Amino acid sequence: MRKKLSFTVADIKGFKNYLLQWAQQFNEVVWRDSNGHNEKYTSFDAVLAVDALTSIVTDAANAFEDLKTYQSNSGDWIFGYLSYDLKNEVERLTSSNYDGLDFPELFFFQPKKIIFIEGNTVSFHYLNMVDDEIEADFKELTEGECTASYKDTQESVVHIKLRIFKDQYYARVTQILEHIHRGDIYEANFCQEFYADNIQIDPLAIYLRLNAISRPPFATFLKLNDNYLMSASPERYLKKEGTKIISQPIKGTAKRAMDPKEDLVLATTLARDPKERAENIMIVDLVRNDLSKSALKGSVRVEELCKVYSFDQVHQMISTVTAEVAETANPVDIIKETFPMGSMTGAPKVSAMKIIEALEATKRGLYSGTVGYFTPKGDFDFNVVIRSILYNKTKAYASFSVGSAITAKASPEKEYEECLLKAKAMRQVLENENGIRN
Repeated sequence: MRKKLSFTVADIKGFKNYLLQWAQQFNEVVWRDSNGHNEKYTSFDAVLAVDALTSIVTDAANAFEDLKTYQSNSGDWIFGYLSYDLKNEVERLTSSNYDGLDFPELFFFQPKKIIFIEGNTVSFHYLNMVDDEIEADFKELTEGECTASYKDTQESVVHIKLRIFKDQYYARVTQILEHIHRGDIYEANFCQEFYADNIQIDPLAIYLRLNAISRPPFATFLKLNDNYLMSASPERYLKKEGTKIISQPIKGTAKRAMDPKEDLVLATTLARDPKERAENIMIVDLVRNDLSKSALKGSVRVEELCKVYSFDQVHQMISTVTAEVAETANPVDIIKETFPMGSMTGAPKVSAMKIIEALEATKRGLYSGTVGYFTPKGDFDFNVVIRSILYNKTKAYASFSVGSAITAKASPEKEYEECLLKAKAMRQVLENENGIRN
C-alpha cells in the first residue's frame, strides 16, 4: 500500500532540477519528463521513481516470462527497461556484435518512492514503510540550500570516435539496398555507434544539457547502479490505457530553421516528401500487423497518418496507431508480441533484423530498446530509446547511436547526413562543439 500526499510548488522548473539532484543518492532511478508536450495521450507532466524495494535484473532466457511473473506478483508500480536484444527471445535471432556498455538485458524495480508532477502539483506516493519520510523529503526539496540550482561543474572535453567510418557506412547501406532490390526486405533501420572510452562524465549534467537542447516529450534519466541512460526521446513505443493500446512510430526527419518562413517550408516539404511518407507508411503497416496479434478483431485503427510535429532540433513525421485488447490480455504479452518496435527494425521485421545484425558494428543493447512503467492496474507507457547517451561509469565508456530507414530510393550520402543531424544534440553535450574526431 502507498500513502499519497500532494503539495503545490510555485517554481516547478527549479523543483524538477533539484529533484533529479536529490535522486542521485539512490542506486535505482527512473525519471520521465514530457517537457510540456501535453498531447492526447499524456498521463502526467513528469514522474520520478527511486529506491528499489524489489527488482528484477536479468540477461537470462525467459526474460519476458520472468517479467510477467514479477509484474503480476508485485501488484504495484514498476519502472524499468527492455533492451533491443531481447529480440532474441521473441524470435530465433542472435546478437554477437561488440558491446562496450555491458548493460543487463532487462531491469525493472518496485520503487519505495514515486513522485508525480502535474502542473504545479507534486504528489508523493510512498510505500508504507517509508511514508513517514514524505514531509521531510518535501521540505528538503523546497527549503534552504536544497533550492539552489544544480551546477554543472564538468570541465573535461570528451572526444567522440566513430565505430564505422563514412566509406564503411556507404558500403553497408549499399549492401542493404542490394537486399531491398533482391526483394529480401523493403525497409531496414540501419544504425551506427559513436563512442568515447576512458572517460568520466557527470550523467546528470549531461542529461540536463541534452534535455535543454531538445525538450522532447519522452525525456528519460535512468540509473541502475553505475549504468546510466540520458535520453531525449521524441517517440512513444507503446501505451496501454484500459483496453486501448497506442503506438506512435516516427519515420521522417527534417532540420529546423531559425527563419519562420524557411522553417515552415522545411516542415511542409517533409510532409509532402514521397520517400519519407513511404518510409512512415511501411512502418505503420508493420505496427498494424504487430498490434493485431493482441487486438480484438477489427479494432486496429490509424488515428493519424504522417503528421509532422516540430521539436526544438528537428521536424518529425509521426503516425498514431491504436487498437482494443481484451480486458484479460496480459500487459507483458502485449509488449512481447510487438517487440522490438517496428520503427527501429524494418520490414519484413525478422528478415530486416537479421540483415542489420550482420551489418551493424555494435550490439544495440538499450539503444532502440524501451524505458517505461507498469501501473498497479496493468496499464503501461514505454518510449523508444533514441537520441540518447548511454554510460557505464565502471567501464568509463559512453556511447550514442543513430540510425535511419533505408528504402529502395535511399541515398547513402543523404542517409549519412540524416544520421549526423540526429547525432547533433548528443555530440554537442558531450564534446562541447569540438566536432567528431575520426
